[in-house]
Amino acid sequence: MNKRPMITVTVEIYAPMENIWKNWNTPKDIQKWNNINNDWHTPVVENDCRAGGKFLYRMGTKDGSLHFDFTGQYDIVTEHELIAYTLDSGRTATITFSQGYPVIITETFEPGEEPSIEEQRNFCQAILNSFKNYVEQ
Repeated sequence: MNKRPMITVTVEIYAPMENIWKNWNTPKDIQKWNNINNDWHTPVVENDCRAGGKFLYRMGTKDGSLHFDFTGQYDIVTEHELIAYTLDSGRTATITFSQGYPVIITETFEPGEEPSIEEQRNFCQAILNSFKNYVEQ
């Protein structure tokens, strides 16, 4: 079986790094921005953002027709710079936060078997765009 290519998405954020980091990692904030559109939500968030810490984001449609748990463990956490994690499925991801202004967040991750790579890229990009809108408001 050939390994699927990594997916990379980015977003530029015009906000102080301290605000970006706080909003990225605080469960109450994550619940407000972690969605792809107004039909989605993340009603449950547990986040222990440190090396060895675990996370759980319960995501889904507000009408209850679709939901899933996004779960894993942090491998590396360097405040204001880098987060690397492994999902419970074994797939890995890294998130980098550039220094400077604007802050550029780059997320690179191994895709799952489904849905398509394009759909996974679009889903992740929509979440980053939602984060940008939340932080910059």
